[in-house]
Amino acid sequence: MTDNNITKDAMYGAVAPDDFESMIELDRYEQRSTAFDKIISATHDHFWDPLDKKYIDFDTPFDLENEALMPEEQQPLLRLPYVAEALKDPKEKIRFINHMQLWNFSSILHGEQGALNLSASLCHVLKDQGAQEYAANQTREEARHVTAFAKYIKARWGRPVPCGAALKALLIEIIESPAVYKKIIGMQMLVEGLAMGAFANGYRYNRDPLARKLFQLVMTDEAFHHKFGKIWADKTIPKLSESERNLVEDWAAHCAQSLLFNNGSPQQQQVIYSRFGLDPERVIADIMERRKGRDPARRFKGETNVFRVLIKTLLNAGLITARTRGFYGAYIDMDELSAEGTRMVGDDIAEEGIKYLQAINFKDQGRTVSIAAE
Repeated sequence: MTDNNITKDAMYGAVAPDDFESMIELDRYEQRSTAFDKIISATHDHFWDPLDKKYIDFDTPFDLENEALMPEEQQPLLRLPYVAEALKDPKEKIRFINHMQLWNFSSILHGEQGALNLSASLCHVLKDQGAQEYAANQTREEARHVTAFAKYIKARWGRPVPCGAALKALLIEIIESPAVYKKIIGMQMLVEGLAMGAFANGYRYNRDPLARKLFQLVMTDEAFHHKFGKIWADKTIPKLSESERNLVEDWAAHCAQSLLFNNGSPQQQQVIYSRFGLDPERVIADIMERRKGRDPARRFKGETNVFRVLIKTLLNAGLITARTRGFYGAYIDMDELSAEGTRMVGDDIAEEGIKYLQAINFKDQGRTVSIAAE
């Protein structure tokens, strides 16, 4: 492709999206990496169909009017004095929590659509047969995620809300980038890492059994998608020159900052405040005041905190060094994170989900699979 692709292993080699002639070179058909074969084969073990009720039933009821999807303590805005005073009515508080969840689920839906398009774009450029087949498999799996989250939102609210400006800009930037490393870091590691944190958090705290089942089923796929990015990191990062490493670290930090802004910026949620009769300027002022008295290094805590999971993903992949450690240290305790080891919070949830799917897909065959595909 281009020099800025930073290809260090042939299995991540790429061509231009419109260079189909390279795909039908005879020598190419005789070359195939085996690095992704276990992930590809495991696709059958974690297959599920969002249109088949034996896997998940989107007709499962939930009383959105009288029950909050998430515990009140999981909605930090309700701890602001101004918001707490304005939303004293229990029904209005429930409505606020559930509308915030609509915003979150809509962001997930838009992110899954981005992952679908990103995976499809990799099919056009990855030259290795194994890598290309993996990307095609992921495209199929992301397509069912789009279907599933769209069906969940329709069942609970009827219609999603628009994609946040920061997330939209980042997804477009990643998908349209000609550099494979930007696609893999941006989507397979950053957006997927954020998603795994969001799904783990939702699985732990969401009170809707249908939402919890949906999160778990999606995580059975995402754990493997994450592995694709980890294989890239293992094969690529140790071989980078200093200038190349700086380039990929800066790109990772740029993507992380965009995702932090998308989910954590009160400016992006002003439309929500207005919907509940809240003065956006007063809400933002309260948020700024609360942040002044908080230790920024202790900001993100809890193993299912979405940004903590995202940063741990980068740390495990070797994409955080002394050069960029300070940037992430502004949000979490990096020493504490380093001491945790490489196990991710979503791994156990995904493995339980795979067992559930195996019980459906292979009732009498006794098959087992681990998400730690090599």
